Order: sequence, then C-alpha cells, then structure tokens
Amino acid sequence: MPIDLRHINGPIDIIGDIHGCAEELQELLVKLGHAQQTSTGSIELIQHPEGRHVCLLGDLTDHGPDNLSSIKLAKVLQEDFGAIIVMGNHDERLAAWLRGLDTRISHGLHTTVACLSSLTTEERERYADWLESLPPHCVLDSGSLIVAHAGLKEEFHGIDSDESRACALYGKKTGETDRHGIPTSVDWAADYRGKALVVHGHVVTREPRRLNNVISIDNGCVFGGKLTAYRYPEDTFVSVTAKANHGNGVLPDPEPTNMQEAA
Repeated sequence: MPIDLRHINGPIDIIGDIHGCAEELQELLVKLGHAQQTSTGSIELIQHPEGRHVCLLGDLTDHGPDNLSSIKLAKVLQEDFGAIIVMGNHDERLAAWLRGLDTRISHGLHTTVACLSSLTTEERERYADWLESLPPHCVLDSGSLIVAHAGLKEEFHGIDSDESRACALYGKKTGETDRHGIPTSVDWAADYRGKALVVHGHVVTREPRRLNNVISIDNGCVFGGKLTAYRYPEDTFVSVTAKANHGNGVLPDPEPTNMQEAA
C-alpha cells in the first residue's frame, strides 16, 4: 500500500492498537457498521452502507489472547474491503520473527509466537510478506489527514525515509519511566503546529487525547481499557470496553500529558 492516499477523503473510522484483542475488534466493527452479527453468533464483515473506510493504526498483535485471529481479520479487511492499515513497531518485529531472524521474544511477542508457532513455513512467509507491505504512515484527504502508529512530525509527512519510518513506528523515548516502570515517550505533539490532523496510537491514554491538531486513540484495550475508533471527518469517538486485562499491564495515570508507551 502506498503512503500517498490523498484521493481517499473519507469518511474513515480510524481504530487504535488491537494487540490481539480480536473479540473487541469484532464488537467495535459491528458497532461502527462494518460487520453484522450472524444467526450463529459470529460476525460477518460487510461493506459499510455509508461507504466508510476502516483504518487500523498498527500493533495488530502481542500481549492479547487471539493474535492469529487479529491478523487474519485485519488482512481480510484490507484485501476484501479496502481497509487502510499502517505498520506498528510490534508488526515490524513480528515480521522479523516470521522470517526466522534473530528476534527478542519480549514485550508481549511471546503470546503471538505461541499462537503462530504451528504455522507452516509457507504460511509464515505469506504473513511476513503482508506485514512488510504495510506502509509506515499514510497521507489522506488531500493532505489534511495523517495516520501513523506512533504519530509523525510535520517534516516527515509524505516522506519515505529511514528517519520518518522510525518516527512513525516508534516515536522517541525519553529514557525515563513512569511510576510503574513503563518507558515514556517524547511528547512531540506539544510542539506540533502543522495544518494536517495527525491521528495515532502507540502511547496509552485512558481517554482519547487531543493536543495541537494531534489525536491519540490507544486507550489500552489489551490492558483492560477500551478499543477506540476516531470517526473522520465527524470528529467523534466510538469505543468498546475490554473484556479483560489481557496483557496484565497497568493503564497510565489519568493526567492528559502522560505518554506511556505500550511496550
């Protein structure tokens, strides 16, 4: 998928970090109108009656209970329903593991490895190909909207480089931790003055966070919070509550400037 999708102008439902919470994703898709319940109790993906797009902000797996289903669902959303999906740091690391590269099994990756270890070599290569095809960020609506997993400084909008990719996938750590021992990230949004709206995940906040035309919507579903969608251009939020604290993590303190990373 290319970075430049300026021709897609919405409406778009942008969904925060999934982290293996497939059940919550299914519930949110039903609530948003991208899926419907069947008579057997399962869900069926459908074309949205209003022509809305789905956009996933990466980190499809790790920590959560159903990582393979999360990948499968995201892949079908993209290939059959035209969903926009950007790569997250956990997606990049999973692709490396699927390739057989030396990958540290930490930060929740062990839950995904347990789910995917039974895949054949051909299946692993197919999922790795797909994950590696995901763009680090996308420019939408004639440049008015930027989506990236960890956000993106204005100087990198529409730029495909190692530096812009690192910013979009990882942000920048402060080198410090919060009171729970979780690494914190530089709050780049505090200095953002760009005209384009940037919507991202990666940093966990209890509620959607707005600052200087930047919106953060990772509300810690895998840690017992919520899975949240930002509806563009309506400027509204739709959420579902997590079924459990799947990742045994700690939601950040409620201060709006907290930038805890979902490591």
